[in-house]
Amino acid sequence: MTCPRVVSFERRVFIDTMKNLIEKSKYLNLIAVLALLVSFVVALGWGVMQAFKAWKEVVTSVGQSSEISLYLIKTIDAFLISIVLYLLAVSIYKLFIGDLNIPPQMVAKNLAELKSKLSSLIVLVLVVSFVEEIFENNPPINEVIGYAVSISLICGVLVAFSYVNGKHSHDEDDAAH
Repeated sequence: MTCPRVVSFERRVFIDTMKNLIEKSKYLNLIAVLALLVSFVVALGWGVMQAFKAWKEVVTSVGQSSEISLYLIKTIDAFLISIVLYLLAVSIYKLFIGDLNIPPQMVAKNLAELKSKLSSLIVLVLVVSFVEEIFENNPPINEVIGYAVSISLICGVLVAFSYVNGKHSHDEDDAAH
């Protein structure tokens, strides 16, 4: 027969060890933050390359090329994606690891807000991609309509998701105060 005091001590050590492990595991989120920051820097480089292509097209065609709009749209797309990556990295750090000295509008206060911000940015990227597809490939009208309907449905779902999440988040904030 085991002594109750020894069992209690072993149980307490186990509980304390698990608690410590769970508390320290939050730092594993640094892997995601680091990967997102590296991706952000790469996407910024991609955006700069797109901008150089646009500038080159403007200069070499003396502003007369029909490709200029496409290059500028691709530049916007690259920078939008880089912004998404940065906002995700900053928000994940702030939510799971610790405070940052960054303007509050750049950081999500909770997971619902993070998902909402991400949804909004995805809508922007989808719309830019749609315009890019039309300029670049000049698809037949039936493909344009199909593509537009698909993107509209996705955007509608994402906007509705953001609205519901935002409303739910604000209701929780109001209840907390």
